[in-house]
Amino acid sequence: MTPESLAAFNLLLLAALASPGAAMLFVIKTTVSAGRLAGFLSGIGLALAAGGWTAAAFLGLDRLLALAPWAYVTLKVAGALYLMWIALQTWRHARTPPDDAGPLRAGRNLLAGALVNLGNPKSMLFAAALILVVFPRDLGAAEIALVVVNHVTLEILFYGLFALLLSAPPARRGYLRLKPVFDRIAAILLGAFGLRLLIER
Repeated sequence: MTPESLAAFNLLLLAALASPGAAMLFVIKTTVSAGRLAGFLSGIGLALAAGGWTAAAFLGLDRLLALAPWAYVTLKVAGALYLMWIALQTWRHARTPPDDAGPLRAGRNLLAGALVNLGNPKSMLFAAALILVVFPRDLGAAEIALVVVNHVTLEILFYGLFALLLSAPPARRGYLRLKPVFDRIAAILLGAFGLRLLIER
């Protein structure tokens, strides 16, 4: 593995992170509704799950899922239903004032973030495709570990920066003023992501 291949991996990963999707929307919604810590922890959860998919891609889990299509379908359906459940809860509580309950409540967001990415096997297929294009096939265990740690670190930094920017007082005040509107837009988009995951082949 060369520094150039790792840099190429990071650039492609950043491009994927910056494209709108369920993960980014989840961090945005969590940060503006529950605060910086909750948003940061949800980002860590997303990053850990994405790193897990990258490790799985190196170990050939994409080929295993291709051999056992029912496992892929099960993951897809579970992930889609989870996103749609989040959408439903967001819609139902659109008019409820946000509850900043501190670290104990915010800690749940780490698990919630992880579930968003674990329920999307396309994250692993994306990682597998990226790995095939960027890295040689004969990477050792230490190099694979380096790529996975690099992936997790990059995602944590990306989502951490998002949480920092979105938790600024002007962003929070703007959200609180228009919470019912923002939450219902977020609910529609999350539900659409879940539905797309459910019906896509």
